[in-house]
Amino acid sequence: MNSGWRDSGISRRRPASARRLLLKGALALAGAAAWNLRAWGAVPETPFDTIDLDWTDPARKRDVPVRLYLPQAAAQTQGARARVPLVVFSHGIGGSRRGYRYLGEHFAGHGVASLHLQHVGSDRQVWTGGSVFSMIGRLQDAAQDREAIARVQDLSFALDTLLASDIAPRLDARRIVAAGHSYGANTALLAAGARVQREGRVIELRDPRVVAAIVVSAPPFYGDGDPRRILASVQVPSLHITATADVINIPGYYSGFDDRVAIFDAMGSATKWLAVFEGGSHSMFTDRSGTGGVLFNPQVKTATKELSLAFVNKVFGGEGSALENWPRRHAAILARFTAAG
Repeated sequence: MNSGWRDSGISRRRPASARRLLLKGALALAGAAAWNLRAWGAVPETPFDTIDLDWTDPARKRDVPVRLYLPQAAAQTQGARARVPLVVFSHGIGGSRRGYRYLGEHFAGHGVASLHLQHVGSDRQVWTGGSVFSMIGRLQDAAQDREAIARVQDLSFALDTLLASDIAPRLDARRIVAAGHSYGANTALLAAGARVQREGRVIELRDPRVVAAIVVSAPPFYGDGDPRRILASVQVPSLHITATADVINIPGYYSGFDDRVAIFDAMGSATKWLAVFEGGSHSMFTDRSGTGGVLFNPQVKTATKELSLAFVNKVFGGEGSALENWPRRHAAILARFTAAG
């Protein structure tokens, strides 16, 4: 499955001088990004900024570092600045806000902001926070219910903070997608409406601002058998991405590819898509370049970027041809593609 760093900064995809940002009163960028996704590759790449912000939730005394990929380009829509959609991305166990860069940059390069969270209770300190002999204990701690809940609270806090900042006028609060890989996919599902029962009590963490979900390599929820009990309450459109060799195998835990399909089948919404690549690995959806095959890995990343962007376009009322044509473009590496609704 797939850190709290105290450095904050901004970098530009196009040549420009770097500068530091504070949350309040710090962002002074002209205009807002155009969001006109006719098809993959049909829209010129939008320049974007990469911004690291170090937040702390005072109510929980928990740090929530984030990285924001924010489109730069100005556009006028009926005399007002265009607001861009927002994807909020949650990493897997052992990840950080710097992960899944290939997705964040692709979204921002096509006019969609992408906010990448870092969950300090299950971030890369799982691997580096002590001796190798205590790693199993750190993994087990990261997988506890309290951390699963805290991760969703991180997501909601990050949305609260971002949408109250000077960046907010650039963003469309009505078009927010929760996304994640592995453990982060569970986080996205809980924010989208999944309901887990513990000791006779239903844990419901839905954030009503989330109106769609991108679910990459989601494991089953711990301690629950039938996924329909958990996921029938998820009514937002969803995109599910996995591979036939998408297997999680860590000490004390195993989850096979069939679990990813079961989660797709259990979703309550009738509007959902499932893409299954032939072969691969669980970690090839991270920024690692060789897992799943040195040649296959970049092919899957390219296809995943295109599909995720096409999904965002489709669910927010854009042209649907990119999503419809995607399976034909990538038929050579696909084992299955299912569309419902």
